[in-house]
Amino acid sequence: MTLRLADHKALAGQAVIVALFTAAALVVARPAVAGPPLLCHPFDIGAARSLPMGNGGWQDIDRTYDASHLVADTLAILTPDAPIKVRMETIRRATVYAATKRSIADALMTALQERAHHPDPKTAALAVFDFGYLVETYREGLWAFSSRALPPVDAIDGYQLVLKAHAMQSDAQIQEAANLILSGLPRN
Repeated sequence: MTLRLADHKALAGQAVIVALFTAAALVVARPAVAGPPLLCHPFDIGAARSLPMGNGGWQDIDRTYDASHLVADTLAILTPDAPIKVRMETIRRATVYAATKRSIADALMTALQERAHHPDPKTAALAVFDFGYLVETYREGLWAFSSRALPPVDAIDGYQLVLKAHAMQSDAQIQEAANLILSGLPRN
């Protein structure tokens, strides 16, 4: 079987199209990352204040930090002026510390839950966001840490709380946080 010049040109054109689509897919594709997105992937907050961490990975705590101050320190960081990304990173770090001692994890959850149920009207959306985001980060922590380390959160839908916060205070970063939660959770 002999290929004509027109057939060679058609095959060459198809090869170019396939190569272009492959190159475009490689440029647009995001790398796959392992681990729960709220917990295992630190958020870049620049020089913003948050809880101290070690330098060895997502769960490397600062061994000099006194975790008995975790609740007070977390609340001091989660002020009305704290950007959403700082809130997300602070809650991520707080969860890593809380996973080392159940009583601290319970105290942090109680403090954020009380703040969400009895919020200052000016900061109600942020209080609801913080509690919902903590619940979902704890949910991921149940997978990453000992199941005894963090309080069970099965009865609380943190994702819906984050959506409620977004409805209370329309903010693109709150919506991004909700999308991140959704991307990491199997939903029924």
